[in-house]
Amino acid sequence: MAEKKPTTSRKRSSGTSRSSGTSRTSGPSRSSRSTKSADAKSGEKTSTAKSMTGETVHFTRDEDVYAYREMLLVRRFEEKAGQLYGMGLIGGFCHLYIGQEAVVVGMQMALKEGDQIITGYRDHGHMIACGMESKGVMAELTGRRSGYSKGKGGSMHMFSVDKNFYGGHGIVGAQVPLGTGLAFANKYRENGSVSITYFGDGAANQGQVYESFNMAKLWSLPVVYVIENNKYGMGTSVERASSTTNLSHRGASFEIPGEQVDGMEVHAVRAAGERAIAHAREGKGPYILEMLTYRYRGHSMSDPAKYRTRDEVNKMRTERDPIEHLRSRLIEEHKMSEDEVKKIDKEVRDIINEAAEFAQSDPEPDPSELWTDVVR
Repeated sequence: MAEKKPTTSRKRSSGTSRSSGTSRTSGPSRSSRSTKSADAKSGEKTSTAKSMTGETVHFTRDEDVYAYREMLLVRRFEEKAGQLYGMGLIGGFCHLYIGQEAVVVGMQMALKEGDQIITGYRDHGHMIACGMESKGVMAELTGRRSGYSKGKGGSMHMFSVDKNFYGGHGIVGAQVPLGTGLAFANKYRENGSVSITYFGDGAANQGQVYESFNMAKLWSLPVVYVIENNKYGMGTSVERASSTTNLSHRGASFEIPGEQVDGMEVHAVRAAGERAIAHAREGKGPYILEMLTYRYRGHSMSDPAKYRTRDEVNKMRTERDPIEHLRSRLIEEHKMSEDEVKKIDKEVRDIINEAAEFAQSDPEPDPSELWTDVVR
């Protein structure tokens, strides 16, 4: 089944000629969410949510449907990846994004054509959200030739120039200076693009992060640093690892503005993303967004996550799940029927099941591929 989406100004094409997946187009995008959108003014019913700053954020029905479908696509992809890993069909490292879907989907809705994304090793959600084909991503996980890195990169090393996605990176914090470099290139070329550089709470203590902050502020680079604070760096809670736990203040000594965002609420994420991106795009320099989110699974598939209680995880799932909250909003505020919502669920499951089948049947790379893309 084709991965169809509403059209917007941010183009999404197929992403890799090696994947048999069809093209996807991204969802609704607006330049500002601090007031009601043009659709709302014309009479279309909107849903509303409160951000951590008290700001009222409005989404139209189409925007909520799009966000729900995108988050569900990421969730189902990751669940399937976990199943294939358990079956021995995915090897190496595999870090799942389950629970954090509102962060990448909300941020993606705030971007414009040409903006770049770079992140760490918990990266499948970022790939799916930016429009990379689920078939190509899953095929890379299983080491097949139609994968985004021809089956040679695996979970942590996928890229798509077409989607302006510059990786997954396995070294903690290594993507931060690279994302800063993307911003430097944008300023040098005067192309108006912004680099969205993701890293986690565990990477927030890395020295290279602060070197990047200094350079970004010194040169007023168009970069938004998104700290995905999911409460645990590997098996250590942020309270035990960081002397100051409000990570949005980490740029204070460089005079980089920052704010904490409810990373479990897609409305709040997009609103904050649009403010931060506008700040960077207008030549005001870097901005820090600390997304307060939560991962339901262990640090990686090999992590039993015994450092936290089952009650803690269940409480987040039942009270704060971003997908279930948006599902309720679709039914209660937008008056969608259960059947309409179930239809979206079925379409997403069909896409992911097809991707999983493709990733198991696609041929493995030819041995000669060992010598390609290698600088000698």
